[in-house]
Amino acid sequence: MKIEIWSDVMCPFCYIGKKNFENALKELSLKDKIDVEWKSFQLDPSLEMGEAITTAQYFKEKKGFPENQAKQMTAQVTEMGKSAGIDFNFEKAIITNTFQAHKLIHLAKKNDLGSEMEEELFKAHFLEGKNIGDSETLINLGKKLDLDSDMIKEALSSKVLDLEVKHEIIEASQLGISGVPFFVINQKYGVSGAQPVETFKEAITQAYNESSFTSNDNKDLSCSEDDCSI
Repeated sequence: MKIEIWSDVMCPFCYIGKKNFENALKELSLKDKIDVEWKSFQLDPSLEMGEAITTAQYFKEKKGFPENQAKQMTAQVTEMGKSAGIDFNFEKAIITNTFQAHKLIHLAKKNDLGSEMEEELFKAHFLEGKNIGDSETLINLGKKLDLDSDMIKEALSSKVLDLEVKHEIIEASQLGISGVPFFVINQKYGVSGAQPVETFKEAITQAYNESSFTSNDNKDLSCSEDDCSI
């Protein structure tokens, strides 16, 4: 069974969703029968390549949120993250264009390291305050997974990977995906947002058994190009 996950490494709910999803897989006996593929999505493609600003600046200058509202939002997400085992550090996080990061993920996917690369990028962005739009940062992150530095450099300048990333973004639009994370299970069932572990377990099990999956009543915790829903 295949599960495709549209995600952006600048999305906190994508990180929470990843943790909950992976914890669900650990509890299922179906784990070894599931092929997971991470797919590209950009929350803010309007950011210039090389642009790097703080989270506070981003909310104020790009989204027009009052400072108090922005602080309240990040505080709520920080609390949610703790329940998933994530210590978000929004004060250090650098907002940047994630297109190059997605190209690195594509390279990692070709080496069966997609989930591992996602994790390294999430950690670098949300925990370590690294600029994941910077080439040297991406090269060093790739090397942590034993990817060759010359191969990474070639990937970051690859026009073929440009097209692959763009294709997945277009695919998301064609499927009506406007927010992430979004999980497509066995090309039949969709799960939106950073759902709880039990919800993922139920959805995966039901899909595997070819039974119909009905959307749950949990709040849709996801990010779109316009905002993060809390």
